[in-house]
Amino acid sequence: MSRLFDDYATGEAYDEMYDADSAREPYATLSRSVGDLDRDDVAARVEALRTAYLDQGVTFDIGGEERAFPLDIVPRVIEMETWQEVDAGVQQRVRALEAFLADVYDAGQVFQDGVIPRRVVATSSHFHREAAGVRPPNGVRVHVSGIDLIRDDEGRFRVLEDNVRVPSGVSYVMTNRRAIAAALPEAFAHHRIRPVAGYPQRLLAALRAAAPAGVTDPTVVVLTPGVYNGAYFEHALLARTMGVELVEGRDLQCRRGRVMMRTTHGLEPVHVIYRRVDDEFLDPVHFRGDSLLGCPGLIDAARNGQVTLANAVGNGVADDKLVYTYVPDLIRYYLSEEPILRNVDTWRLGDADAREEVMDRLDELVVKPVDGSGGKGIVIGPRADRAELDELRRRVLEDPRSWIAQPVVQLSTVPTYVDGRMAARHVDLRPFAVNDGQRVWVLPGGLTRVALEEGELIVNSSRGGGSKDTWVLAGSNAVITPREEPAPLVPLGRPPSLGPAMDEVAALVEDQQQQQQQQQHQGPGEPGGAPC
Repeated sequence: MSRLFDDYATGEAYDEMYDADSAREPYATLSRSVGDLDRDDVAARVEALRTAYLDQGVTFDIGGEERAFPLDIVPRVIEMETWQEVDAGVQQRVRALEAFLADVYDAGQVFQDGVIPRRVVATSSHFHREAAGVRPPNGVRVHVSGIDLIRDDEGRFRVLEDNVRVPSGVSYVMTNRRAIAAALPEAFAHHRIRPVAGYPQRLLAALRAAAPAGVTDPTVVVLTPGVYNGAYFEHALLARTMGVELVEGRDLQCRRGRVMMRTTHGLEPVHVIYRRVDDEFLDPVHFRGDSLLGCPGLIDAARNGQVTLANAVGNGVADDKLVYTYVPDLIRYYLSEEPILRNVDTWRLGDADAREEVMDRLDELVVKPVDGSGGKGIVIGPRADRAELDELRRRVLEDPRSWIAQPVVQLSTVPTYVDGRMAARHVDLRPFAVNDGQRVWVLPGGLTRVALEEGELIVNSSRGGGSKDTWVLAGSNAVITPREEPAPLVPLGRPPSLGPAMDEVAALVEDQQQQQQQQQHQGPGEPGGAPC
């Protein structure tokens, strides 16, 4: 192995970069190009990444302190063949969840056919009867989804959970790509990487396609809780890159069943709202009466077909981790297909037999609340003390429907720069999918989250996790087409304090980008290339 990886040691989990002492094929080029870098040079680039993110506001809040969102300098690489399976599996899962949500809030045939008990859905904290009978104009409820995946001990991707309410994190996918392309131009130039910059245009097209019937030039807005929300950076970035207004609840009002937006020219109609406000705060008439984040009348306007809410209200029932256990059956029921991506093995603690087994093995398993997010409430049995396990036992027996259990899955590892050296750290992956009613499009790569603490299995930023740029490799004959990458390619800015060698390597990136721009007009083909 090369110098930077000389002291790298794989652990018990599946390591994506190294098999014993040799780099796996997708990582061979990266191992050489990054490994040959001088350690002081790498340290300077890492510091430049941190400073750039802090200066640009790519931050998150921990205990009231704004911190730069940690971006590791070593990207994660996924070969084309593996990604094709992930892409197909995510599409399949989204189509099944779309059918399930449409059924749940309408005929409920899935209950009558015994595929999933009605009580499982009716007792979910995210099931909202207010959404019953609301039919989206183009039939899409899950306009954007984020399906969380892990790789097991054999390197196979499995689904950890579904996110079809208001999934976040895609802004980091785009900013990470620009940052790593500038920080590692010598490695970037030697890979054909599928682009991510076209995501805002894909999302905007899907939102416009969801406009109410008869609207030919819809007005789309992004609804944010405001500047103090932890994901405000993402809300602002998406609004800017889509070229639409970023609004708060106070900017909207409902008049005669229609949603209007306050502008300097007076009130103007709004047809599609990409909302980043949770259901409970969206409409004080139907949900929390004390909410100032939404707008009174939104639900009625959606029910009357005057506005489209993306994602739809009530989608959270599909995020419930108890419903998650039924998704393989839902795929078979609605699509007549076998699941492409398997679930992690799961016990439903509302079932007496499963609960009895789990109670005897609490110290061996991972127990999760069914409506938890961000890693909150998860208890990893082997790391919990007796008091924690006793408290968990009490809570599970008090409300067993609210809990599931899973074996401890050793998430795969990828080399990560920690304290001046490369160390194995656990990762997951959140691919983002956009549904325009005709096709479910999956963003190539998605957000790789990495647990920066040694042995940590929870990757969320609230637990100190960071992220990696995710490179999906394209075939050798792939080109970028305007349809796949509509955003113009521009030269990358140079990060500060990377040394005089950056002039030369930045020029390499610019040359490659110019070549990719020329290829865009040479004919159709599988998307590929290496824009940022």
